[in-house]
Amino acid sequence: MVRELSKSTDIIYPDSDGQPMADNTKQFRWIVVIKENLELLFADNPDVFVAGDLLWYPVEGNNRIRRAPDAMVVFGRPKGDRGSYKQWEEDHIAPQVVFEILSPGNRVSEMIQKQAFYDYHGVEEYYVYDPDEVDLAGMIRGEGRLDPIEDIQGWVSPRLGIRFQLEEETLKIFTPTGDPFLGFIELDRRRQEAEAERDRQRQRAETAEEEHQRERQRAETAEAEHQRERQRAETAEAERQRERQRAETAEAQLKAMEQRLRELGLDES
Repeated sequence: MVRELSKSTDIIYPDSDGQPMADNTKQFRWIVVIKENLELLFADNPDVFVAGDLLWYPVEGNNRIRRAPDAMVVFGRPKGDRGSYKQWEEDHIAPQVVFEILSPGNRVSEMIQKQAFYDYHGVEEYYVYDPDEVDLAGMIRGEGRLDPIEDIQGWVSPRLGIRFQLEEETLKIFTPTGDPFLGFIELDRRRQEAEAERDRQRQRAETAEEEHQRERQRAETAEAEHQRERQRAETAEAERQRERQRAETAEAQLKAMEQRLRELGLDES
């Protein structure tokens, strides 16, 4: 038993099978579109791992049992870089959803072998798209095996929530919110537009804050002026009171003098 374990640990699991990711630009573009948009779709979920053209080893101890799906999604595994997907190191969780993009170089026997591999190793949803023929096929697990999806038009993936729409010239894929999967250039353009809008919103917020500060300053200035006016009014009222007091004092003094004059018989009247 110890000898067998030693042999197993000595096995090398290459990170590459020596095959190109794609045979042509159209196939490569579709692989990137699907993989990147799935990454965006689950960007906020730390326990969904999305990969493109990554070797998947389902069986420990056998490095010949392997496939590199064009795109795959694994629920229940954390994001992060990997040289390959060794299932026994991933809590024995197999990819639930797999995509393959056909090219003229794909052989029927190869696709049959891939289907058998994904079926045997527990894939729940398997989608194959031929961009040259604009043809999409899908399979979903039921009764312990992958069964064909009879009507793929408008099909919604149970796991991903995305919807497939075949049109005359291309396949369109929509997110659960109805947004289309976009190519890299369009994604970058929308990113730039979103950043520009964010900057505009921030500028508007800063302008509004500056105007608020100016309004507050004007209000404080008006309040200070109001305080000064009230102070001036109070000062004027105090001065008026003093003047009246002085007038009353002068009046009293005059009356006292007149009284004194009468007492001295000097009152001319």
